[in-house]
Amino acid sequence: MKHLIPEAKNALLCLGMICLAITWPAATRAQEAKVNESVIELGTRREIFVDHHLIERLNGARLVLHQPRDEGMIFKFDQPWEGNDGIYAAVIKDGSKYRFYYRVQTQPNKGDTDPNQAICYAESPDGINWTKPELGLYEAAGSKKNNIVFMTQLPVCNNFTPFLDTRPGCPAGERFKALGGYRSLGLFAYVSEDGIAWRKIRENKDPLQEAVIKKGQGRFDSQNSAFWSEAEGKYVCYLRESLGGSYRWIARTTSPDFLEWTPAELMEARCNDKAAPPEHLYTNQTHPYFRAPHIYIAIAARFMQGRSAVTPEQLEPIYRGADKPAPAWISKDCSEAVFMTSRGGNLYDRTFMEAFIRPPIGFENWTSRANYPALNVVQTGPAEMSFYVHRSYTQPGAHMRRYSLRLDGFASIQAPYDGGEVLTRVLTFSGRQLRLNYSTGAAGGIRVEIQTADGRPVPGFSLKESRELLGNEIEGTAAWTGSGELAGLAGTPIRLRFVMKDADIYALRFE
Repeated sequence: MKHLIPEAKNALLCLGMICLAITWPAATRAQEAKVNESVIELGTRREIFVDHHLIERLNGARLVLHQPRDEGMIFKFDQPWEGNDGIYAAVIKDGSKYRFYYRVQTQPNKGDTDPNQAICYAESPDGINWTKPELGLYEAAGSKKNNIVFMTQLPVCNNFTPFLDTRPGCPAGERFKALGGYRSLGLFAYVSEDGIAWRKIRENKDPLQEAVIKKGQGRFDSQNSAFWSEAEGKYVCYLRESLGGSYRWIARTTSPDFLEWTPAELMEARCNDKAAPPEHLYTNQTHPYFRAPHIYIAIAARFMQGRSAVTPEQLEPIYRGADKPAPAWISKDCSEAVFMTSRGGNLYDRTFMEAFIRPPIGFENWTSRANYPALNVVQTGPAEMSFYVHRSYTQPGAHMRRYSLRLDGFASIQAPYDGGEVLTRVLTFSGRQLRLNYSTGAAGGIRVEIQTADGRPVPGFSLKESRELLGNEIEGTAAWTGSGELAGLAGTPIRLRFVMKDADIYALRFE
């Protein structure tokens, strides 16, 4: 432009300014629209760090899966009608009472469709100490003095799985619901007022007409997990299906009323934005996390078919003195618990492909169909939650064990001693305070900066003004040197920046 006469140069500059004036607002509006499209509306709900949903960037920090603590045996399968089985279990926290359901083979080795299968029941005041009440409802082993809560001639008990219906307006007489069945018939629906006395919802002379999820919708020959989804506003069932005819897998179906269900769709599984490798997932155990019900937790059983870790000779002493020798198939496979999550739809997040619970020391723990988790995670203390795992399947020492974690503590964002940072995606919130579930080392700490959507520190909430969090809290409060009052930012798109050293953040929420 230095070769142009001044008048021409000025004309071009003016033209450029006019063009900029025209295009700049449009570009700004487009950028704002793009930000608004990607904003996560958090409100006051709790978010647990089990996936990358909130995470924009990690620098020196990482997302880690935590190892549950083995709290020991809660009870054995040692009664004549229990048959060393006890598989496909579910636990329900019903107010101040904990209820435990598990399948048994009252006559061993009769197969999946044997009418002598039954559902047994145990209860607890705290989820830690359990009793098996004498219910007197069904006869087995020559007596009604047992804890059998459900039994039928149809192969419903093969995978009969109850849940507590949290749907608003659910009738009191139907607050417990259950699905059970088999691939030759479909899945049948049952309801109960007290979790003890069950009745079938649909009655028909033709069993195929009684099924609510029809024959052909899935294989059903494993535990099928159903619940009312508060987040999706409908009933959801995760059921046993086959993937490509080669892998035991999971499909999903939904219903507005627990009677009419959509065609089942196979679940997809992704790990770090890539398709996860196919595996045998024998049970799925998918359920809403009780402190963040929009996130579904799945503590599934990974079945390693044909992967043998023990020999029949190594198992012989375990079965010595029992009424039967070790079955030939028991040493041919092994299994463990894995951790998955879902936020609805037909997608599992498998950020963590490694084992959630490895089979422990002992040949008895490396057998086929060992280490299957029960359905549901429940709170068992002010800062503790628990779930349960079956051990020593079909062996003389078969039993259930309790495992515990800190509340929200499936996984966390973790920074080492050298430090790390986390930047969240753009979000909006409701409330006046930011609560964190966190722990630090004595030499560690966490500082929180609130940024605008484009990454600029918000005055009063910068890193320099952040008060360091030091300690171990389930509901710690982030603070700044000013007032720390967040109400003025509510509804505004922001980012959170965490600068951490020797620390973990398990969850956050605004209130």
